[in-house]
Amino acid sequence: MKALIIGGAGFVGSYLADHLNNNLGWQVYATKMEHETFLTGSSSVYDLDILNRQEISALLNAIRPDCIFHLAAQSSVALSWKNPGLTIDVNIKGSVNLLDAIRELDYSPRVLLIGSGEEYGHIREDETPVGEENVLRPGNIYAATKACQNMIGKIYAQAYSMDIMSVRAFNHIGPNQSPIFVVADFCKQVAEIEKGLREPVIRVGNLSARRDFTDVRDVVRSYSALMEHGKPGETYNVGSGRAVEINSILELILSLSEKKIRVEIDADRLRPVDVPVIEADAFKLKSCTGWKPVIGLEQTLEETLDYWRGMV
Repeated sequence: MKALIIGGAGFVGSYLADHLNNNLGWQVYATKMEHETFLTGSSSVYDLDILNRQEISALLNAIRPDCIFHLAAQSSVALSWKNPGLTIDVNIKGSVNLLDAIRELDYSPRVLLIGSGEEYGHIREDETPVGEENVLRPGNIYAATKACQNMIGKIYAQAYSMDIMSVRAFNHIGPNQSPIFVVADFCKQVAEIEKGLREPVIRVGNLSARRDFTDVRDVVRSYSALMEHGKPGETYNVGSGRAVEINSILELILSLSEKKIRVEIDADRLRPVDVPVIEADAFKLKSCTGWKPVIGLEQTLEETLDYWRGMV
């Protein structure tokens, strides 16, 4: 199987490339932006600007992949509030560029569009855990762009008979994630405190929100399983099925350190709008592929903290 990962230099991309190559034996190609570094040596890597349609077409015709994982995105909710234009360009215009380039090929590769559990937005109490057919009520700019990508992907699949599937991936975490995301941020701060690089105070945003966390290594296994067993035009939730309060995550991380650390709310870390509970119903994914998460939350947090202890 010849796989192309669009946006391979990101957090998920390197894990996906390793999984496809080392565990499944697939031939892996990946793209990155010119300034990025690709961390795995098991792939053929190309620079690609997702906003340049001609570049995309040239690459697809050169590689002729059997399947395409579209991971390229502006994926930070916080940054989407600060720079909505960039988020719209990358997440919507970039996706349309890719789909149009694929549509013009003389064959039909399988395509997996990576979306987000954030698309569901303001989930009501009686809608939890949330299924794929639930109403979408995006609560931030990033979520709105991913909901749009999903709708466009479904339209292309139906209108042009393209082999396109989508996922709504809920929070995924693990070593090497950027500290713009909550778990990596907490772990990096604790590691810096342990090294004496900052005062023993961890600064946090909203701790009452509840999120569905899955280890990134489990997430990429679901992506490859869908490439093998998923149905065109369908959307699949990827998540653990259990929402955990951010405060509980923080307490678990603090319990892994021998330092006495004080917690302070930082107004700059609070979002304009924050959805109280996001929890996945992943029955559709599990029944289609047999996938289930196997790495526990405590293991992921410990390994992420150890990663940052080695980095700071």
